[in-house]
Amino acid sequence: MAIITIRVIRNFEYRTLKNVVFHDIDLSTTTVGQLKKIIQNRIQTDSALKIYRTTHFDTLKIYVKAQQHKTQNLAINLDHDDWILTDDHQTLAFSGIENETELSYFNLEAYRVYQANPVQKWM
Repeated sequence: MAIITIRVIRNFEYRTLKNVVFHDIDLSTTTVGQLKKIIQNRIQTDSALKIYRTTHFDTLKIYVKAQQHKTQNLAINLDHDDWILTDDHQTLAFSGIENETELSYFNLEAYRVYQANPVQKWM
């Protein structure tokens, strides 16, 4: 069983995100698609995530693995597009997820727009 942190990203430019910790995730049996459902359920039921309920989330990407260097971007890791996880029934362990890995959960279309022009705005 593992602990993983999900960075639920509503907006890249304004860095609107919330870190959500999930305990007791079985990396050897839980698939990427199942994890997305677990996250969506938490978004729909956790009052701290109420503002995230109207955002369409469809993509998981590794932000950083445990004991490795973090990226300079505080919202998402813009490098390693190969770290975007697919839903093709792969388990989290097979996808390279380890205990204490941080993942980003976001809208892929919004990510591509931000990736093309990674400008941060202030409110």
